[in-house]
Amino acid sequence: METKAAIFKALADPTRRQILQDLKDGELSAGAIVELFDISGPSISRHLSILKSSSLVKERRVGNKKMYSLEAESIANTLGSFLSSICPTQVMQRKKRKKNDK
Repeated sequence: METKAAIFKALADPTRRQILQDLKDGELSAGAIVELFDISGPSISRHLSILKSSSLVKERRVGNKKMYSLEAESIANTLGSFLSSICPTQVMQRKKRKKNDK
């Protein structure tokens, strides 16, 4: 799936958005993330897998633990690019550039 589409699909789920919120202050183990929710470990694991495959989080192993942290640059680049493409100020600047190029 295209990276941008995968990111927006991942962000569409409230549980995944909450996981990202929980990771904003730093790295957490998979077990610590599971403890923050009232859903099963396998469900959280699936959410983490989707976040990882869409490049919103990264995973590293420490012994037998999986540690997760935000991929802040991926989030910022994708959302920034999208927002600038629909921001009225940016749209007007592009129209002016096109008009001036003619």
